Parts: sequence; C-alpha cells; structure tokens
Amino acid sequence: MPELAKHYRVIAPDMLNYGESDMPVDADVSINAQTGIFIKLMEALGVARADIVSHDIGGGIGQLMAVKHPERVRRQVLIDSVCFDSWSIPEFKQLLEPGVEETTSVEEFITTMRGFMPSGVHDPAVATEEMIERYVAPWNSVEGQAAFFRNMRRLNKEYTEAIAGDLRNIEIDTLVLWGDKDSFQKPDYGPMLADAIPGAELIWVRDAGHWVTDETPEETARYILEFFAR
Repeated sequence: MPELAKHYRVIAPDMLNYGESDMPVDADVSINAQTGIFIKLMEALGVARADIVSHDIGGGIGQLMAVKHPERVRRQVLIDSVCFDSWSIPEFKQLLEPGVEETTSVEEFITTMRGFMPSGVHDPAVATEEMIERYVAPWNSVEGQAAFFRNMRRLNKEYTEAIAGDLRNIEIDTLVLWGDKDSFQKPDYGPMLADAIPGAELIWVRDAGHWVTDETPEETARYILEFFAR
C-alpha cells in the first residue's frame, strides 16, 4: 500500500466482521452483502469509480463489483482470488464440524490459527511472529473468535458460482495475479479465472504462496503499477 500510495490515492477498508471493522453479531457477512457495503462506502467517500485491487475472499467481492456494478470499477486486479468452486478451503472445514466452536477456547483457537498461517507462504522465513500476529490479532478475543466462526459459516461458493457465466461479460481491464505455490487457492484456478474474463492478463508471482503481499510485496506492487501504467 505505501508503494501504491506514491502514485494513487489508496483506500484500504477491512470487510465488515474482519480486521479492525465492527463485528456485529447479526450482520450478513457474505461476499454478496459485503459488495453492497463497499459500494455504499464509495458513495460515502464520494468515489464514483476506482481501481479495485482485491485478494482471496476480497477477490470474490471484486468479481461481484465488476459484474453487478461495472460503472464503479475502472480497472481491477484479482490476487489469488476465490472463484468458481475454489472455496472454502479444506483446512477450514474441520472448524465447522458440530461442537467445535462451543468446545474450543480462545487460547486453543488462536494457537490453531498461529499454526495455520505459515501454510500460506512458500518461504517459511516470511511467516514471522509479527506477520502472524497481524493476521490473528483481530480474532484473539471471545468477540473475535465468534466473528471468525460467523465468517466461516458464510465461506461458500454460492455467489462465485452464480456469476461464473457472467464473467464473460466483464469489459473492465483485468489483471489476475497468482502465487505459483499457493496451497489455499490452487494455481489451476488462476488460468481459469483469466480465461473467463475477456482480455484478462495473467501474471504468475514465482515462488510465492497465498500471501503474496507479504512474501513478495515489492514485486506485487510493481506488477500492479505496471498494469495501471498500461
């Protein structure tokens, strides 16, 4: 973000129920609902159109914005994005087994999450304590743990599969960035997504896992800036 902010205004909101955003117990946190929230955020900020850079679950929102609100999207970058039937990932399915949420303490849950995070990078040295703590900190409370499980219950392929056929109608310049060692959103999905969107460009981030913005931040920023320059 700091590199991009040298050239563009950068707005980096957390999705509702994620990060430092509010965690209301009764909100719809599906990617369909989150899409509506992002459109309203743009309206509140007076942003008529924007370049949308999105990653993972956010990539599902990016696709929905491009399909349902194309007038708000100038260009888009989809990074290791959920798409089609690529999610939820098997690593999370065990957390949705009956009784797991009720019988897991916050300490046990956070320990599990800290052990899970390094799986998202190809180079283990990247998964520093600082990086891991940045990702798990929002969930490290009773409220945060409950929010995490609410999110897990909405992680499904319902909306990305519903718009799979609509991707061919996107007329927005699109870059698909994908870590070639991504173990969460499998590399096979990168070409599938790029092929589905007319004119989309696919770039592989070599020797990088799912968290490409942590593992190769300079390279990732360079690809995005070069794409915008074109």
